[in-house]
Amino acid sequence: MPLLDEDRLFPIEGRARDLARALYGEVRDLPIISPHGHTDPRWYALDEPFPDPAQLIVTPDHYVFRMLCSQGVKLEALGVPRADGGETETDGRAIWRIFAEHYYLFRATPSRMWLDHSFQHVFGIDRPLGPETADWYYDHIADCLAKPEFRPRALFERFNIEAISTTEPATDELKWHRMIRDSGWSGGKVVTAYRPDGVVDPEMAGFAGNVALMGEQTGFDTTTWDGYLDAHRARRAYFKEFGATSSDHGHISARTEDLPRAEAAALFEKALRGECSAEEADAFRGQMLTEMARMSLDDGLVLQIHPGARRNHSEPMMAMFGRDKGFDIPGRTDYVAALRPLLNAVGTEPDLTVILFTLDETSYSRELAPLAGVYPCLRLGPPWWFHDSAEGMRRFRETATETAGFYNTVGFNDDTRAFCSIPARHDVARRVDCAFLATAVLTGRLDEAEAPELARDLAYGLAKKAYKL
Repeated sequence: MPLLDEDRLFPIEGRARDLARALYGEVRDLPIISPHGHTDPRWYALDEPFPDPAQLIVTPDHYVFRMLCSQGVKLEALGVPRADGGETETDGRAIWRIFAEHYYLFRATPSRMWLDHSFQHVFGIDRPLGPETADWYYDHIADCLAKPEFRPRALFERFNIEAISTTEPATDELKWHRMIRDSGWSGGKVVTAYRPDGVVDPEMAGFAGNVALMGEQTGFDTTTWDGYLDAHRARRAYFKEFGATSSDHGHISARTEDLPRAEAAALFEKALRGECSAEEADAFRGQMLTEMARMSLDDGLVLQIHPGARRNHSEPMMAMFGRDKGFDIPGRTDYVAALRPLLNAVGTEPDLTVILFTLDETSYSRELAPLAGVYPCLRLGPPWWFHDSAEGMRRFRETATETAGFYNTVGFNDDTRAFCSIPARHDVARRVDCAFLATAVLTGRLDEAEAPELARDLAYGLAKKAYKL
């Protein structure tokens, strides 16, 4: 028995379902453009077998382990490494059995659909996961992972990924990307993206040391404001050598500033000394978004802003496990006032692309769609993180399309560390968009002849164009 309903996420009503199914048939097999994500470039460089089912599917996926944590399962029991040196489970089968025992927790969640898609379409599984099938699943997936056709490059090609972008810190030497390039692999385009949070956020641990390292890498004097900006330009150029077409900025807020040069320089010097207040640190981050936008006008990198995550909400869990362990929570985010300094500086430049994401869905119709619906530089990123779901995608289309249209959005990106979920996530997005278009046709808002082209744009064309891939 298949794990998935072939008509999942399509409308219930017959005519709408038939049209959605037909539109989906136009896009289901299009290549995947994955322009923003967090898969490990080491996988593609070394092309080694994945270690075991738990290390592939459970331990690295915060969508999975945060749900289990919410029901009292210890992260160390799932193999999540402890930053404080404490012991953690290393037996993949033991981890998998805990996962299988609690798999019912994912009923009707996006994670369940992604996981079942991976089980059915990647590993050819036709029975549900549960305590009684845990060992069978583990052995079956482990057997698959030992075969050449389940190594990273083979799966990349099997998933029909045309291009994928990883995300690396500004000071990364990009050794894995160099290895990919030098290997001569012709089956996949793997590029990097410039993530400068560690050298633009005075509140991040090691900020001054990171800035000094960037100076050593580039030869610029990063104790001065001008030298610091020149070092960014040099590192961005270095990332472009390895295919980068975008920068990515994960700030607490969407705040931007456009300070006079002397004020910006003084704020930078204060940040280097570790003397910034919380307000000053936020102002510096905001200034750097505007500086990055100006640099994008020069070098062509697309600027992505991912604000609004209240990261590492639990201090004890941060101390035990470090960053990015499922305890990041969305928060309210202002865009209209926050982005105005940047938009006053460069907002009408048609050669600049700034892609806005949000974890605050209430901002779509009130702020983001109206902004993207008038400023030439702005585009709306797809539903992100907590809203990367069928319902989140539908809400996005319903609240943003009336004001921003379709062509001020950028298609879909999966933003994932979970490699096997990439085709599953794109499949969900394509199904939801086809359902939305079918409903628009049958309610007289879209000409049926236009729907197939639009479906292809949403699934493939918009992302490829917006991210210059």
